[in-house]
Amino acid sequence: MSVFATRLRELRTEKKLSMKELAEKINATDGAVSNWENDINEPKISYLVKLTKVFGVSSDYLLGLED
Repeated sequence: MSVFATRLRELRTEKKLSMKELAEKINATDGAVSNWENDINEPKISYLVKLTKVFGVSSDYLLGLED
């Protein structure tokens, strides 16, 4: 599993958000969130930016470029 998929799942569960709740916050589908967490694909940059705002982390952190 990619660092991104792992960190996304960890951050979502820490905030106690369901996939559906996270999807609603970033205007995506819960299927898209599931695909990201299961390392099927990665989000477009626009979703990545929204994820950083929801979780209060940098894109470098989400992508595994920094700890």
